[in-house]
Amino acid sequence: MGLCDNMRWQQGSAGAFRAGVGALLLGLSLAQSIPPQATCQAALAQQSLPENEYHETAEGDSGGFLSAFVQSFLTTVQPNPFPKDLILNVVQDLNQVLSNQDLVKEVLVYEVGFLVCAAIGILYIVLMPIVGFFLACCRCCGNCGGKMYQKQTSSIHCRRRSLYWSAFITTVIIFAGNICMFKSNEGLKVTVDKTSEEISNTLENINTFLTAVPQEVFHVVNESYKTIQEVTRNLDTIGPLLGKEIQEQFAGPLEPALSSVRLLDEDTENTGVLLYKLNSSLAQLQSSVNRLQANVTAVRNSINQTLSNPNCFGCKNLLPELQKLDTLDTTITIPSLNELQSAVDEVIKINLTSKIKEVEDYFDSIPQRVTDGTKDVVENSKQLLEEIEAQISQITVDIPLPALNDISKTLDGLQRDIDRLMPQVEKSEHIRWGVCVALSCAVLLVVVCNLLGLVLGPLGLSPNKDPTKRSCTADCGGTFLMMGAGFSFLFSWLFMILVLVLFLLGGNVYTLVCRPWNNGQLLQIIDTPGLIPGLDLGPSLGLKSEINISDIYRDCAANKPLWTTLHLNELIDLEDLLDVSKFTDQIQQFFESTDITLSTFTLLSPEVKNQLSSFSDKTKDFDSVDITQQLNNVSRINLNTTADKLDQLADNQADGSVKKELQSQARDLRQIQADIETTIIPQMEKLNSTIAGLRSIAEKINGTVGEVLSNVGAAQDFLNTNTTQIVKTESRTFVDCQLGYFIVYADWAKLTITLHVGRCRPVVDAVDSAESLLCLNMVESLNAFWFSLGWCMIFFIPSIIFSIKLAKYYRKMKYSDVFE
Repeated sequence: MGLCDNMRWQQGSAGAFRAGVGALLLGLSLAQSIPPQATCQAALAQQSLPENEYHETAEGDSGGFLSAFVQSFLTTVQPNPFPKDLILNVVQDLNQVLSNQDLVKEVLVYEVGFLVCAAIGILYIVLMPIVGFFLACCRCCGNCGGKMYQKQTSSIHCRRRSLYWSAFITTVIIFAGNICMFKSNEGLKVTVDKTSEEISNTLENINTFLTAVPQEVFHVVNESYKTIQEVTRNLDTIGPLLGKEIQEQFAGPLEPALSSVRLLDEDTENTGVLLYKLNSSLAQLQSSVNRLQANVTAVRNSINQTLSNPNCFGCKNLLPELQKLDTLDTTITIPSLNELQSAVDEVIKINLTSKIKEVEDYFDSIPQRVTDGTKDVVENSKQLLEEIEAQISQITVDIPLPALNDISKTLDGLQRDIDRLMPQVEKSEHIRWGVCVALSCAVLLVVVCNLLGLVLGPLGLSPNKDPTKRSCTADCGGTFLMMGAGFSFLFSWLFMILVLVLFLLGGNVYTLVCRPWNNGQLLQIIDTPGLIPGLDLGPSLGLKSEINISDIYRDCAANKPLWTTLHLNELIDLEDLLDVSKFTDQIQQFFESTDITLSTFTLLSPEVKNQLSSFSDKTKDFDSVDITQQLNNVSRINLNTTADKLDQLADNQADGSVKKELQSQARDLRQIQADIETTIIPQMEKLNSTIAGLRSIAEKINGTVGEVLSNVGAAQDFLNTNTTQIVKTESRTFVDCQLGYFIVYADWAKLTITLHVGRCRPVVDAVDSAESLLCLNMVESLNAFWFSLGWCMIFFIPSIIFSIKLAKYYRKMKYSDVFE
């Protein structure tokens, strides 16, 4: 107990008395009401789930501003909604699609927009070389503007300017499309070049997620091990932990009584010291007073003889003064201190040192008594803790973690295949990029020829000159315009074939894959039962309800945990796995049936109480009034007055011997008075101080002893009635505290598993990354390329017309014509 730490042993009778009072103090503390129960130590703080780092995923931006035009065009071409039923029919009857006329007709109806555009493209492919061939033949025959003759009219300059600006605007439009070709081609190349890294990052992100989920589950389970280990440690140290709480319940009320006991101890020690000083001072003063009385008697007898001498003149007048010396009161009656000293001695004889040692040993043994009394229940409780650990570990078995490992292995195999194929893909991409650059450069050649013609023609043209005398610069400008028209006829139909193929490919990928992927319709068709074998997630996971890819994607987009996304509540009874109440109830029953015995004992016997009461009574009987009065009588003695009268009498004597005797006796009286002032008076002052201190302590001891005796009685009653209750209460508090750790863990584990474990936003990010890579980057860039190329091919037609007509205004004619 705290009493063992607070008591300080002292030597002698006072130390023995304080030891006895310590026992009384312990009892006093127990007599108080039971203090409030100590609060349970806070449960271990569970660590949060480890954070995972993911790579940044691809973002779609390669299509640029042109993607909006392409999407608008494709929406116009294919305004029909996503043909879910048609695709399902095609997939389910894939081998007999061509033989199913109704299905073919349905497909053609759906693709009518693309078929119309394809028909226009085919018409372009067929007509452009034919028209070019016939135009070339026609011009070679001198027709169709082939004859080098230009009729001069009043509107010739206006027509030339109109054709010039029309050709210029057409060329600029073609050049803008050509720039978009270069840009989209480069964007597609950049996308393909970073495809390997993006795919690797995406697969690594998924692998990180698949690896993190088991780690998070094991983290939750491992936190239970920490709780179990903490409770096990507390059970192993139940003696010090529970014993300390019981000791604190006894020690709590000690402080108020401790002050009074310490005061009683101090007063008792001071009483012994003052008694010793009082006896010593009284003996010393008595010796001095006896010597004083003897000296006064001798001088008085001498004076009496001198005054009786017949030669002493007027000596009879001094006889009354001499009688004062006869009545001088120097008697000091020493009061008896034997009873008070005997009372102190009786307290010493009690030998409370052994009693306080017994009390100390008793309360110091409380932890060991608790350990011995709970040995069996601790062992049984530890066995139940092992069962709790096994039950919580079942979570890792019930959650289908092996399925995640299988997915991870599949992704690893996919990554190896991609790494093996990427060199070939990069090589093919390099060839594709080169071909597209060549196509872009061919279109750029037409633009350059047109621009050179538009620049050189006006520079070398003199409008008023004869057409046959035009400059070589103007003639070169016209030639470049004809070259641009020739290259347009030569390349356009070939390029249109590529536009048609890429249009059918990229357009259908956008309308049938990218657009429904973006709005979620593609996931809905994937969810169709039986469409993809083995994709029935509900039965494969052992779930009662059906779950589909769309629901998973929606939940993962909201970053929900796997518990909600995969409906794991149908597979795992988490409440039952984390319900440890059946074990904790058994542990509580174990402790309820355990009897931790703390035997009671008597703090103070009736004999000891009687002796303390006697000690208090003896201090009340101490009376210092008589001795104080006696000391006051001695202090009032003044022999100098008598000495002065003797000197006056000596001065009146004629007889020299009488005079000398009187003077000698006066000196003796002064010497005695000086001895009184220098010796006896200080001794009396010291004695008065000791008496005052002893009287003050005696007045306090009575109240202090009475308070101690009163508290000891109450303490004895407290021990007899409340010890068992305190032990049971503290035992229940200890058990509730340990079981509270499991309640805190169970609440945390439920919250963590159902709200935090396996937040699947990385899965959605991976899917969105694939969509960005395929649709927003590759398909958009591909569509932008064929759209730009088709744009140029369409404007090749007006460019050919304007260039051929404008060239005649710059070329040198063979035949002249004069306008008057």
